[in-house]
Amino acid sequence: MKKVLSISIACLILATSLFFVIGCGNKESETELNFTFEVVHLDGTTKTFEVKTYKTHLGDALTEKGYISGYQSQYGLTVETVDGEKLDWNTSGAYWALYINGEYAPTGVDSTKIVDGATYTFKAEKM
Repeated sequence: MKKVLSISIACLILATSLFFVIGCGNKESETELNFTFEVVHLDGTTKTFEVKTYKTHLGDALTEKGYISGYQSQYGLTVETVDGEKLDWNTSGAYWALYINGEYAPTGVDSTKIVDGATYTFKAEKM
C-alpha cells in the first residue's frame, strides 16, 4: 500500500511539474520588449519600425503585428511575405534573409529570442 501511495504521489508531482513547464512556455515576457525592425525590399527601398511587445520570440512578435507571414515547415516558420512583399524562391530565386544587429542570423525567426534594443532586419535577397 505504501508503494502504491508513493508512486501515486510521484506521478502527481511529475504531472504538476509538466503542467508548470508547459504553462510557462507561452512565449510571453513579464516586461515589454522594444526593438527596431527593418525591412529592405527587393527594389532597395527600406522601412523601419519601432516594435513594442510582450512576446519573447521574434517570429511571434512580427506575426502578431502583421509584419510577416508564411507557412510552418519542419524547420519552423518559412517567411514568404514581409511588409506586404511576397517572395517566391521557386519562381524568382528571391528569399527573405534575417539579420540581427547587421549580422546574418544563426537562428530562424521562430527560435530567435528578442533582445531589448536590438535591430532585426529582413532583407530581400536574390540568387
